[in-house]
Amino acid sequence: MSAWQKFESLMAGLVVLLLAASLIGALLRRRVRSEQARPTIDNLNSRIRAWWVMLGIFAVAFIAGRDTTLALFGVMSFLALREFVTLTPTKPADHLVLSLSFFVLIPAQYLLIAIGWYGLFAIFIPVYAFLVIPALAALSQDTDRFLERTAKIQWGVMMTVYCVSHAPALLLLDIPGFHGQSALLVLFLLLVAQLSDVLQYVFGKLLGRTPVAPLVSPSKTVEGLVGGGLAATIIGGAMYWITPFTPRQALGMSAIIVIMGFLGGLALSAVKRSIGAKDWGTLIEGHGGMLDRLDSLCFAAPIFFHVTRYFFT
Repeated sequence: MSAWQKFESLMAGLVVLLLAASLIGALLRRRVRSEQARPTIDNLNSRIRAWWVMLGIFAVAFIAGRDTTLALFGVMSFLALREFVTLTPTKPADHLVLSLSFFVLIPAQYLLIAIGWYGLFAIFIPVYAFLVIPALAALSQDTDRFLERTAKIQWGVMMTVYCVSHAPALLLLDIPGFHGQSALLVLFLLLVAQLSDVLQYVFGKLLGRTPVAPLVSPSKTVEGLVGGGLAATIIGGAMYWITPFTPRQALGMSAIIVIMGFLGGLALSAVKRSIGAKDWGTLIEGHGGMLDRLDSLCFAAPIFFHVTRYFFT
């Protein structure tokens, strides 16, 4: 089966799934009587509507090709970094460093993927940008909370640019027997990560009793993690046919995405909690900001990329 045929089959399955979810959401909305349950149903329906939009965007990017996919992720990194910087206040002395982050580091990181320069892509931000950011910040001669301010910017760039860029970097991989189909790996990563988030939310609402870390994220429960995580792992295993993995390998890779995605969501929830924010933004109805959708990808994408690269190329 060609990459295009796999893509068509996958999209058809997702459309059917979303149609069913939309129908169920509409029925629940009509039948709900409890005022306590209504916000949950409304949130679920808004998530489903957002999924329709996101599915359309990624389908267009896949059809348009690699450059469009890279541009899409570049925009996502830009929006996510903007949300991060907005909620972690900086000072006028940081404007030069922020300009560098938005208008040099983001384009450069994605350009390195476009030209296939893996060696520099892997170290550009964690080595060179890591050193340049505090050096430029020091030139402003504002030492007030210097370490805190520079660390926030470094951490924001690492999460929203470096880590997220590993998702489209899957396009760099030349896997034997899978030539020309790497874009399907990007879809696999995104689908498992997002399904895990949704299913953990659903299982948590239905069965959740035991918070994992109540002071960090009260909505994340052991039951949601186990139930939603297992369901997402099984679904990921069933999607082995769009990957270079065997069914067993697809299960293992899905489990890695689920676990790392959960840890990413938890870590960024701790950041939000520390600054008193519920969401990173309001860009996506029902989902908060862009970074609220990318938090799991921040941890899952680089691990999935390097495991795939090490064992399959």
